[in-house]
Amino acid sequence: MKIREAIPGDENAIMDLIRALALYEKAPEQVVNTAEDLGKHLFEERICDALVVENDGKIVGFALFFTNYSTWKGKCLYLEDFYVLSEFRRSGIGSQLFDRVVEIAKAREVKRMDWQVLEWNETALEFYRKKSAVLDPEWINGRLFF
Repeated sequence: MKIREAIPGDENAIMDLIRALALYEKAPEQVVNTAEDLGKHLFEERICDALVVENDGKIVGFALFFTNYSTWKGKCLYLEDFYVLSEFRRSGIGSQLFDRVVEIAKAREVKRMDWQVLEWNETALEFYRKKSAVLDPEWINGRLFF
């Protein structure tokens, strides 16, 4: 398996994985993004970045992230989604993918890397604990939909 930066043409496979992640998170109806828009955002507007995991020419995992800003810390990196197909988990590739995002965060000289994880997702919580992540139950997410 190989980890690489996403390139134009990967957006359809990444969208398939986004839909698989939404299904896993019990919210498939909430995905309104399209492969076309994702491609535009990744490769034309460059408002986000993605890494993909490739196995025998097929994309089986991805991490999508972007630079954000904290008034307290300064420049930060936000890991929006991180997903590997279930049949490729426990091979170490997810850990390598996460570590690659951490390397990118350090190279960009950000002060903090953030992400969210569902409170019922024990597998993900344990994964992040092994990475020595701080899992903060104090903050409540706020959100508006348009």
